[in-house]
Amino acid sequence: MACSMIKKGLLGASLGAGALYLAFGTSAPSYVRTAFHRVRDNAKSSVPVQFEIDRAREEIVSLEPAIRDNIENLARAQVEVEHLDREIVAIRTNLGSEKKVLTALRESLNTGDFKLAGNVTYTADEVKGELKHRWDHFKQVGELLKDKEETLKAKQKAVVAARQQLTQMAAAKQALLTKLAGIEARLKMIQTTRESNEFNFDDSALARAKASVTDLEKRLDVMAKTAEMEGKFSDTGIPVIIEPGRDVVKEMDAEFGPPAPKATGGDKSL
Repeated sequence: MACSMIKKGLLGASLGAGALYLAFGTSAPSYVRTAFHRVRDNAKSSVPVQFEIDRAREEIVSLEPAIRDNIENLARAQVEVEHLDREIVAIRTNLGSEKKVLTALRESLNTGDFKLAGNVTYTADEVKGELKHRWDHFKQVGELLKDKEETLKAKQKAVVAARQQLTQMAAAKQALLTKLAGIEARLKMIQTTRESNEFNFDDSALARAKASVTDLEKRLDVMAKTAEMEGKFSDTGIPVIIEPGRDVVKEMDAEFGPPAPKATGGDKSL
């Protein structure tokens, strides 16, 4: 059953595509896209403005969880930076103490005095062994300190970037809310102006009435032009009415001059 429905759907789509191609040729995709965009634009323009305002406000409110997450991430990063900074301070202090011990051991090898803490006397080899062990540990801790200092710098930069991003997001949210409030206030003002009008016309009905009157004017103009042209080109001619007592011949002679005299018979040789 499902396969049959799928086959019918594919067949219908194929027939529809074929009909479009036959009607519009290679331009069929363009017609489809244009029709889709027009339907979408018409549907969007039919949505009330207040609904769009409420929808925009919901989208702005939906930014709040992201802002809270960024605040939590920023707080966590700051805590990590603080702990790492205290750890680095402790390591530096320990290295300072260790450096004093290394210096004392190295000095004992120079002086030959191997009586160290607790008045215990050690041999030179024992002092050298202890010096080697402490020196290797000192260098390892020094490398670890460098790594932690580099990590601290990276984390501090991340904290600064996160704080800037959070500030920008909060500012953008507030700017959007302010702008949306202005749009809503303008909408209410327009609605109040419309409601205060004594006559409230439907724009679409008014447009249709104007179009009807314009069509009537065009029809009358066409009828008048037709009657005028029929009078000019009819076979019956246009009747000419001459005013009584008017000497048209005299008027023409005064304008163009009298006609030339008719030639006599003696002038035929000319």
